[in-house]
Amino acid sequence: MKNLLRTLFIVLLLSSCSNDDSELVSYNNPEVSLNIPSDFPELNSSFYTNIPTEFGVELGKKLFTDVRLSADNTISCSSCHIQENAFADHNPKGIGIEGRIGLRNAPPVQNMAFMQVYNWDGNKLQLEDQPLVPIITHEEMDSSILEVIGKIENDESYIELFKNAFNGEGITADGIYNSIAQYEYTLISTNSKYDKVKRNEGETFTESEAQGFAVFQEKCISCHSTELFTDQTYRNIGFPINPDTEEAGRARITGSTEDYMSFRVPSLRNIEYTAPYGSFGQFATLEAVLNYLDNGVLEADNLDPILKDNDNRIPLTAQEKIDLIAFMKTLSDSEFVGLDD
Repeated sequence: MKNLLRTLFIVLLLSSCSNDDSELVSYNNPEVSLNIPSDFPELNSSFYTNIPTEFGVELGKKLFTDVRLSADNTISCSSCHIQENAFADHNPKGIGIEGRIGLRNAPPVQNMAFMQVYNWDGNKLQLEDQPLVPIITHEEMDSSILEVIGKIENDESYIELFKNAFNGEGITADGIYNSIAQYEYTLISTNSKYDKVKRNEGETFTESEAQGFAVFQEKCISCHSTELFTDQTYRNIGFPINPDTEEAGRARITGSTEDYMSFRVPSLRNIEYTAPYGSFGQFATLEAVLNYLDNGVLEADNLDPILKDNDNRIPLTAQEKIDLIAFMKTLSDSEFVGLDD
């Protein structure tokens, strides 16, 4: 009798396993084809473990624009990262729920796949680690990932997207972070006039743009190098200091006085659309930035040697400023910011 019961149990167990196997679902979620220029810097290594997929990107875009990520359902990622501003902001400092003012200017979200560091102080090395920051920050969304999941876990559109994006795993915190990163990886800007000139696509620089490019190569390229127009280093260039006592630049991360008020060099791509300029929007226009650099920056022990060795300034004539701005505007990608739609 015991042998018979044991045999029946094994048969039932094998039958159960067989049924489970027959119910396994294979999800069709193809990778997204991206335009990755050969002359751009290397991709961030995290890209290869979170390659953008059709449903992952769709889910990430939906989350990026969903105000339910904030505590009072008023602020989404796209509230501060606006496509018309190259996914940056038009405020000197980011504005969160209830009108709370953040510490810094919202940086543009462009060419993230090629960045090795993120945020003004480089506190994140992987894009997947970034989405939680605005969600939990008091001056931004002031929420929590559990609260966000609670708001969307019964939303049929999200249930379906998470299932298709992550092979049936359901709504998870990692799914939220990874899908937003996947969407941001697709925000690649490579179709400016500068790019078309370089690719010999029938565009040519005006005389002023060409002169500006020459000035740029002489006086700006040390920091704004590579096809991203940033070398991704941290530098103190003597800009006016943020009066917020919480600010210390890169030193907030490293604790080193050598990094005090040093910030990641920003990309100049789409600079025409991302005013105001500086870590807390110190300058309303490009002209104001160039005038400040020409007139002389603030003294600091860790001032960048390029400035320190040149009397704390980058000397520019009035015409050089005009030409530089003309060149920087050739880095504007109207298709990327949606002006060609």
